[in-house]
Amino acid sequence: MSPFTAEIIGTMLLVVFGDGVVANVLLNKSKGQNGGWIVITTGWALAVTIAVYAVRSISGAHLNPAVTIALAVIGQFPRASVPSYIIAQMIGGIFGGVLVWLAYLPHWGITADKGAKLGVFCTGPAVRSPLANLLTEIIGTALLVLGLLAILTPKNLVPNSGFETGFAPVLVGVIVWAIGLSLGGPTGYAINPARDLGPRIAHYVLPIAGKGDSDWGYAWVPVVGPILGGVAGALFYKAFWVG
Repeated sequence: MSPFTAEIIGTMLLVVFGDGVVANVLLNKSKGQNGGWIVITTGWALAVTIAVYAVRSISGAHLNPAVTIALAVIGQFPRASVPSYIIAQMIGGIFGGVLVWLAYLPHWGITADKGAKLGVFCTGPAVRSPLANLLTEIIGTALLVLGLLAILTPKNLVPNSGFETGFAPVLVGVIVWAIGLSLGGPTGYAINPARDLGPRIAHYVLPIAGKGDSDWGYAWVPVVGPILGGVAGALFYKAFWVG
């Protein structure tokens, strides 16, 4: 498998499990309806963990344009490979959204809340304030990238223990879980342009009963915010951890 294909599949898995848990909690007559925020954040943490385990050995499991760009900025990823990774991640996000739509096919028509249906695919603000929402996404993604770089640094690993291969993806999921629990309330913590824009495109093109609009006026926030935050987190790591 090529890294390009791995990023498609990994991001698709991320979105299937992540958006899937949101569908389970929000859509009418789902077995998990009204499961609450803890269920959603836990589902997303497990989604990240599973996706990273699946393709980390092939592509590094970026699964997130903000991570790819951030690593390239500090010289830990070839800049020439950035466009192909981002394209793969976006394709994976769209495919993931389509699979969630298919998995919950009978539930769209019996769910009247257009906002809930959109919320399955992409994020939206609890209080609409673009600059404040942007700041939330910047902070969340900066902590994501800083956590990935600082926690998974070789200095934290026991030599020859197999820790990095066996347990590092779990720590990635824990970081995402912590961000969701602590900082996810204002915007739904996109912290990943592909996780938001890819499924948002799926929402736009799919024949979802009574879906409403795809809120394109907000769509720039979960794209620009994570990219800025990812770069900030990477530069902070480089300044204080690497020196």
